[in-house]
Order: sequence, then C-alpha cells, then structure tokens
Amino acid sequence: QVQLVESGGGLVQAGGSLRLSCAVSGSILGVNVMRWYRQPPGKQRELIASIFSWGSTSYADSVKGRFTISRDNAKNTGYLQMDNLKPEDTAVYYCQIVNYWGQGTQVTVSS
Repeated sequence: QVQLVESGGGLVQAGGSLRLSCAVSGSILGVNVMRWYRQPPGKQRELIASIFSWGSTSYADSVKGRFTISRDNAKNTGYLQMDNLKPEDTAVYYCQIVNYWGQGTQVTVSS
C-alpha cells in the first residue's frame, strides 16, 4: 500500500521560508513524476510544482523563482522549499504521485 505523508507546514511571517517534505512508502518516487498542489481557503486546488523522473522541473508562475521542488530517491522523500513567502501562499499543500495523495499540510503566512 503506497502512502504519502506531508510535513513541514506551519505559521510563518511574510518573507520567511518553509520546507515541506513528502515521505513516500513504496518505491515509486524515482520512476514517476511528483507534484505539489495547494488549495487556498475557499478556492480550488492548483498545481504549483512538478518534478519528473529525469529531473526536470516546472512551476506555476505564481511561485516561480520562490519555490524549489526536489526529491531524494534514496530517502523516498520529496521536498518543496518555499522562500520569500507571501500571505497569498496561505493554503493546504498536498503532494501527489500517480493517483496517490498525501493528507495535506497547512501553511499560513501572516502579513
């Protein structure tokens, strides 16, 4: 049974940083694309970052230059480094691989 568990969320002031982790049980991380989504309060879930099995990455315009997606296949863990956070980054953040989703982790950015 594959499970994804996010961690690292919390409350941070605008301009601060957080690093989210996505621990993956099962050896699927290295051979599949991993994506991070977020769902702001009252809004739809949106894709913000992807990392492909060959290492390429892509980002939504709203986070480009501030967020960095990465993964450590040996640790079966993916990461989302978030710098220069803004209040509009407040959301529940989810990682996703194939059709598996984590439970989400709350990120709140105060102004």
